[in-house]
Amino acid sequence: MPPLAETAGLLADRTRAAFCQALLDGRAWTAGELARHAGVRPSTASEQLSRLIAGGLLAEERQGRHRYVRLAGPEAAALIEAVASYAPGAPQPRNLRESVRLSAEGRARTCYDHLAGHLGVALADAMVARGLVATDAGLAVTADGRAWLADTLGYERPPGSRRPLVRGCLDWTERRPHLAGALGAALCAAALDRGWVRRVGSGRAVRVTRRGAEAFREQLGAEV
Repeated sequence: MPPLAETAGLLADRTRAAFCQALLDGRAWTAGELARHAGVRPSTASEQLSRLIAGGLLAEERQGRHRYVRLAGPEAAALIEAVASYAPGAPQPRNLRESVRLSAEGRARTCYDHLAGHLGVALADAMVARGLVATDAGLAVTADGRAWLADTLGYERPPGSRRPLVRGCLDWTERRPHLAGALGAALCAAALDRGWVRRVGSGRAVRVTRRGAEAFREQLGAEV
C-alpha cells in the first residue's frame, strides 16, 4: 500500500480519529483516558493506539506502569487539523455537553501548541496588519516580527532548530489559516504562562481573560 494510503487509512477509523483530535490539545493522555473519551473498551483503545504509533502519527512515553501517548510532533498535528478542515460541514453535537464544548472550541482552542479557532485567526490577521508577518511571498516573519518575538515574548530560536518560524495551519472551524510554527508556539506558551488565556476544563478550549484582552489589544491591536 502506498504511504499516502497507509496514512489516510489510519484516520479513516472513527476511534483513531477521535484519539488524534483529542491529542490536539498538545498534552499526553493515557490509554484509559482516551478509551473513555472515545467510548470504547480499553482493549480496543490499546489496539488502535498501537496502529497509530506504528504509523508514526503518535509517540509513546512510559512512566513506570503508565503508558502515555501524544502526537508525534507539529507535522502530525498540522495533518490532523488540515484533514478536519476539509470534512464536509461542522460536527453535530450528540448532547448539550458536547454542544457547549464545540462552541467553546470554535471560539478559542489550542491546536497542538498554538492558538486556533476564532481567536487564533483574529490574532493571525492582527499580526499581518501590524506588519509582524508578511504574506506577499508566502508567510514570513518580518524584521519587526522577529524583534517583537524577542522583546515581547522573550523567544530565542534554539540553535539548529529546523522548525519553521511561521507557517499557516488551516483552521477547521474558521476555514481560514491561523499561525503555527515557532511563532505560533511562542505566542500560545506566553498566553498561557501570563494568564492571557486559560484552559476550559480538560479539553482543547481556552478562554481569553480580561488581562489577555487588554494584552492582545495593546500588543497587536486585536479586539478579542
